[in-house]
Amino acid sequence: MSKTYLLPNSTIGIIGGGQLGRMMALAAKAMGFRVVVLDPTVDAPCAQVADEQIVANYTDLAALKELAEKSDVVTYEFENVDNDAIRSIEDIVRVPQGSELLSITQDRILEKAYLESININLAPYAVIVDKDDIVQRISSLGYPAVLKTTQGGYDGKGQYVIHNEEDIDKAAELLRFGTCVLEAWIPFEREISVIVARNAAGQMETFPVAENDHKNNILHTTVVPPTLDSESVHEAETIAVKLAEYLHLEGVLAVEMFVTGSGAIYVNELAPRPHNSGHFSIEACNISQFTQHIRAIAGLPLLEVELLRPAMMVNILGQHVDGVNAVLADHPEWFVHYYGKQEAKIDRKMGHITVLSDNPLVEIEKMRSSQIWI
Repeated sequence: MSKTYLLPNSTIGIIGGGQLGRMMALAAKAMGFRVVVLDPTVDAPCAQVADEQIVANYTDLAALKELAEKSDVVTYEFENVDNDAIRSIEDIVRVPQGSELLSITQDRILEKAYLESININLAPYAVIVDKDDIVQRISSLGYPAVLKTTQGGYDGKGQYVIHNEEDIDKAAELLRFGTCVLEAWIPFEREISVIVARNAAGQMETFPVAENDHKNNILHTTVVPPTLDSESVHEAETIAVKLAEYLHLEGVLAVEMFVTGSGAIYVNELAPRPHNSGHFSIEACNISQFTQHIRAIAGLPLLEVELLRPAMMVNILGQHVDGVNAVLADHPEWFVHYYGKQEAKIDRKMGHITVLSDNPLVEIEKMRSSQIWI
């Protein structure tokens, strides 16, 4: 009987050479796979641990074809890649995440329309073509509201919070990038995320619900388990599983959500790949989100996820590197991950720290008292 899963020494192609690709590659190498990465930056974080790098833009069809021909399966580490380019290689190599899922999640209008079509709760929104649309629609959505570009946004880029009428002109500058989405502001009490994995056989597993805190629209800390009641945890997991099933997911999917004071849950965004809020799984769970993703795209059975110990994760941005390095020897309890980026720029994700603790909220207070993250 022929094998329906990848064997060791098979090659996994990764489109995107950032930190998510790097951690995917490390997981793949531990399982005996070879890795080829496509990224325009020489010595990108993923390239440092891969077997080979193809240095080219993500839209380079010749380079994508080369990647496809060298790989037994291809995955991508972020959703801002050209959907048509991905579609162009699907006849050559299997791309489990697929171009259809990519097309939905990389366009906010399509994503919201899809979520509405399967009765997923999300913030009221309007499609914005010009400044007049903002003026007309914000009267019904109310202040504050968030204007977002339909594509390309991450870590708070490509969005503007409109607090009053005077902010409209500044927000309207985003329209130079094309059609936008105007979202009503959800008065949430918590931000949470669920990472769900699914393989081609339809097996699904969820990682523990994570509670997240953002600073300047960039993920700052993640805590597991969350300070949520069991009913809300179950609802969040149910939403993630429903989405994975409807989307015919192969790989992992991160679902970001808002929780209001009344317990209502709104889906904010989807990411069809490993996610910053799931990094805790490397140390805190019996399997990491990256290994689970590789197992899923390789056609292997998934492992039932267990939280071995409560944990907190904090991002290391460029402005935190010197402070972290200065006290590394004082914190043996820190699991420090650096991503191999050469230049520490302000607000650039350089690494993360995970701490296992029976009281992760105490660890967050310790982080704050260190003054590094002020």
